[in-house]
Amino acid sequence: VQLQASGGGLVQAGGSLRLSCAASGRTFSSYAMGWFRQAPGKERDFVAALGWSGAITYYADSVKGRFTISRDNAKNAVYLQMNSLLPEDTAVYYCAARTGGTYQYQHNYNYWGQGTQVTVSS
Repeated sequence: VQLQASGGGLVQAGGSLRLSCAASGRTFSSYAMGWFRQAPGKERDFVAALGWSGAITYYADSVKGRFTISRDNAKNAVYLQMNSLLPEDTAVYYCAARTGGTYQYQHNYNYWGQGTQVTVSS
C-alpha cells in the first residue's frame, strides 16, 4: 500500500489542523493505521493509532484529549484532527500502516507516507 500524507501547515497556538492520509490499494481496510511525528533533532514518536475498523483508538499522553484519529475505509483514508495545538506539536507528521504487532512501535509498521510539516507558532 502507498500512503500520501497532507494537510500540514503553519498555525497559531490554540488553532486546529486536520491531517489526511490517502492510501492506494484495495486492501486498505485490512491495515491498522497510525500517525507518528518527528520534531527537529528528536526521534520519531508515536502520536495515535487505530485498528482496521476504527472502533478502537490509541493516543500518546501528550495529545490525548486534543487529537482525534479516524478512518474512512470507503475512501481509503485516515485522518488526524488536531485541536488546541501547542508549539511543542511542531513536527513532521507521518502516517503508517501495519498488519500486526503493537500499535506504538515503529518497527511494526510496514508502510510509511512521506510526511507533512506542521508548525505551531506561539
